[in-house]
Amino acid sequence: VGSVATLAPLAFPEGFLLAHFSRRGFLGTSFSGLTALSLGSSGLFAVAADDQQSDAVGSSKAIGPDTLVLTWQRDPTTTMTVQWLAAADEGASAVQFQAVDGQVWQTAKAASKPFPKTKLQIKRCELTGLQPGTEYRFQIDGRTPGYRFRTMPAKLTDEFRFVSGGDAGVGSHAVSSNVIAARQDPHFVFIGGDLAYDNGRSPETFVKFLQNYSRTMVDSAGRLIPLVSCLGNHEVDGGYNAPREAATSYLPFFDGFYAEKTFGVLDIGDYLSLVLLDTGHVASIEGEQTDWLAQTLAARQECPHLIVAGHVPCYPSFRSPESGAKQRENWCPLFERYKVDLVLEHHDHTFKRTFPLTDGRYDKHGVLYLGDGSWGKLRAPKPPEERPYLAKTSEAYHVSVHQLQGDQRFHVALEDTGKIADITSTASKRPSKRG
Repeated sequence: VGSVATLAPLAFPEGFLLAHFSRRGFLGTSFSGLTALSLGSSGLFAVAADDQQSDAVGSSKAIGPDTLVLTWQRDPTTTMTVQWLAAADEGASAVQFQAVDGQVWQTAKAASKPFPKTKLQIKRCELTGLQPGTEYRFQIDGRTPGYRFRTMPAKLTDEFRFVSGGDAGVGSHAVSSNVIAARQDPHFVFIGGDLAYDNGRSPETFVKFLQNYSRTMVDSAGRLIPLVSCLGNHEVDGGYNAPREAATSYLPFFDGFYAEKTFGVLDIGDYLSLVLLDTGHVASIEGEQTDWLAQTLAARQECPHLIVAGHVPCYPSFRSPESGAKQRENWCPLFERYKVDLVLEHHDHTFKRTFPLTDGRYDKHGVLYLGDGSWGKLRAPKPPEERPYLAKTSEAYHVSVHQLQGDQRFHVALEDTGKIADITSTASKRPSKRG
């Protein structure tokens, strides 16, 4: 790795830090009452946390699933997938939903399938035909509290924000990071692998992760925050080069999106493509996945925000650089050729930001890599003297807030204490179809 140069100061919109990253706001969070409910015999149901959802059908004292998590199988501007766990003997379910300012309730039936190695089942209901950029409310079987969510806007006419991180687990630090993430009012959360640390063998650990997420991931307007994710080694029994069946809990829950392959792309409106990779856990890095990656990036050269995410980093901050050798050989040349805006990496349990890189060396037109997965797990990173590609590191639990404005992005790393660990920005290097 060659020598690095000093980066120029970054410019941010007027009021950016004060408006969106108030230290008082972060530290004002109360962590009381956020412990996930224990797994009981009543079918994984819990009393609603508060009365703010009571404007929908039914009473605010109704019962709702404590494993309720929203995600997507396809277009986030016109669909939403509602998922939860229920007792194996529970009958058919349906979701009633309407726009918050609408008059007519619609009903969609939920599909059911076994949740492996348990006496539970996964309930999944995809709501379709929704309006972009619209707030909805919904109920399950006419007996739960009224929940809310928002669809993604079709056009990026205002700021758009999501939070990312990885390596969560189910401990107190992971819950603290959940709370910090939710306080940013993101449109969605992305966790880049190692969600629960169930290792493909402990479904009760995966259930605990869902309970923690369901309990804490609600924004300031009372809306549930959808979860997007990719596969990590601790989702898979054996970690690497395993069959799909080895991801015993993760893939049954997320196979609405990962129906056939363990990699894919989530396109949001005309402004954001999130390319999600499998860093060798089920799919091989080289071969089919690399060919797919080249085609996927080539087809999205007019997208203003082209972001790639995977679990094991190309440029690790703790482990040996050899751990990312296959990614650097097969994927980094594609990131550089197709001018990817940002690569989100995890697995090493640190905070890291690289310099913009081309072929592992500083290049102001190169690719920025952010990581490295310390949502709920922590290690001490290697110093930049040992890894010259590292621009900034710290030993801190953190999440990253990504704010999209026009063709620019602002990235803020927040520690679980509320401290701002780092701020940087990226600008698109590809011609935009919007001129």
